[in-house]
Amino acid sequence: MYDIEVTVKGAAVKYKLPNPAFYEALGYEGMKNLMYRFYDEIYESSISHFFPQDEDEFEEVKKKNALFFIQICGGPLAYESDVKDMDLNEYIIRFHDDFSINKKARFEWLGCMETALRQTDGISQELKDDFWDYLEKFSKLTVNTFDDGSTFYASYEPGDIVP
Repeated sequence: MYDIEVTVKGAAVKYKLPNPAFYEALGYEGMKNLMYRFYDEIYESSISHFFPQDEDEFEEVKKKNALFFIQICGGPLAYESDVKDMDLNEYIIRFHDDFSINKKARFEWLGCMETALRQTDGISQELKDDFWDYLEKFSKLTVNTFDDGSTFYASYEPGDIVP
């Protein structure tokens, strides 16, 4: 089981993008396969209500979100969105502001990814761990509802990405 740290309201989150070797090892189809399995897990999870329930609409979300992860991992710049004056990381964080994401939802999301990642062959554990480190840290920036009922929307600075 991968470690998951609890999100601390207002605490700075520093993360690094996944090692491009992760994408190189899996390739486009391997990355797409990983992400589709992940979203299939999501569709059956307790956080499925964050996503369209219509199967065709959900398939479109799966395709679009897979492109985000492919791009963030060093693949082709294929993610198209409403990004204007934001970088891709900030766009994704702000996109989640529309949802009430708490610790339990984040843990469930990461649990779905852990299942899909553990089922992924042909890649070293070291690269999987590196990808997990990115997901675990970056996902903290999406949490906006806390156990005490308070809310907080993370601020994002490009300097949050550690080289």
